[in-house]
Amino acid sequence: MTMGTGLFLVAVGAILRYAVKDEWDAVNLEMLGLILMIVGVIGFIAGAIYAFSARRRDAVVVERDPRYY
Repeated sequence: MTMGTGLFLVAVGAILRYAVKDEWDAVNLEMLGLILMIVGVIGFIAGAIYAFSARRRDAVVVERDPRYY
């Protein structure tokens, strides 16, 4: 999950939790919104850790033999 997906889940969860006033018998929209917000925050943090740790890795430089160009 990327950081963008995490932010999207947080946004959808906030809309479901705070802006939608519809009611269904089978689904509690406020609880679903809260769950999506929590999953989105966890996904955003995991994506940020992955993105920032990938930049710190050392690059391997291989010199080519000029005779083969």
